[in-house]
Amino acid sequence: MNGNNRENIKPGARVLIVQKQDQRTEKLTEGIVKDILTNSPTHPHGIKVRLTDGIVGRVKQVLA
Repeated sequence: MNGNNRENIKPGARVLIVQKQDQRTEKLTEGIVKDILTNSPTHPHGIKVRLTDGIVGRVKQVLA
C-alpha cells in the first residue's frame, strides 16, 4: 500500500520508511509504526511516522 494516505497507516503496522538523511539514496528502513506525526490526511512525500525503535521518517510502503 501507498504511504501517502494517512488512513492506510495505523500504529502497529509494518512499514518501509525513508529517513531524512537517506532521501537522496532512497535507502529504506523497515519497522513498526509507534506514532503518526503528520496531521494532514495526505502528503505527497509520504506520511511522517516514528517507529517503535525511535527512528523518524516518511512512509514509502505499508507492508501489513
